[in-house]
Amino acid sequence: MPRLAFALFTAALLAAPPGASASPDTPSPRPTIGLALGSGGANGLAHIAILQVFDDLGIVPDRIVGTSIGAVIGGLYAAGLPAEAIRDIFDDVAGSPLDALSGLAESEVELSALVPFGRDDAGLLDSAGFLRFLAAHTEVRSFDELRIPLEVVATDYWTGESVTLDEGLLFPAIEASMAVPGLFLPVHRGEQLLIDGGTTKPLPFDLLHGEVDLVIAVDVSGSREREDGKEVGLTDMLFNSFKIMQQAIIRQALHHRPPDLYLRPETRGVRLLHFYRIDEILRQTEPAADELRDMLQGWLALQAAPSS
Repeated sequence: MPRLAFALFTAALLAAPPGASASPDTPSPRPTIGLALGSGGANGLAHIAILQVFDDLGIVPDRIVGTSIGAVIGGLYAAGLPAEAIRDIFDDVAGSPLDALSGLAESEVELSALVPFGRDDAGLLDSAGFLRFLAAHTEVRSFDELRIPLEVVATDYWTGESVTLDEGLLFPAIEASMAVPGLFLPVHRGEQLLIDGGTTKPLPFDLLHGEVDLVIAVDVSGSREREDGKEVGLTDMLFNSFKIMQQAIIRQALHHRPPDLYLRPETRGVRLLHFYRIDEILRQTEPAADELRDMLQGWLALQAAPSS
């Protein structure tokens, strides 16, 4: 793991939360942890491996913020589903490049319920069927029923401003956060027309500053690989241009005020809707997951040690 990152993370762990105190013979107080899960299409399945580390160590994040696929996976986790169960959900719907978000051909949801071609030129696919499928795996329906406080990020098409959703119905908020322009239908909310939060805040760790002691951000915006002698197709050009925009926003946010721990899983060769490659994505995420595991285990050791 990078020594600088470890040193900064350890320093943050040693700092007690405001107002906390401990006697020399008691363990150090637990710092609160906030987890920011970014947008990135199928690359976002890497979030499952990150959440598995928390489950393995018995640590529950105190707050979660998520954008797009980060809102999907973060919402399920905040509702009480463990990482393994979330993986099973995506395993169940795997089978095609459009599987989880547009196909679900092998699940109980019919393809025709998900792809109402010609219904509206604002989006090619309707995500409502996918959201119904997710909702069937939990009884949670609103933000106030969640076991972990959650905020999901969308964007108001009319104002171009980021919109943070943290109250009311959960799944319509997730639907708005993942409404990729041109791919999924936008979501009406009062006078707002909401689209994917990745257009304004693809990695929303700034929402955690001042709210928790430790901010962990997971960037799944991915990368682009040059293929010699091969022309870039229109679809790849469109979605990768969206990715370039997101990465520029993230770089600016990191420059302004970085999180305590920044993780960027290297999931190479994965395109926006390659959800069927979940095993490969999780395998490629192992180094980032190991880095988090090492740091959280260091925190556990510090927490168990009596303060001096």
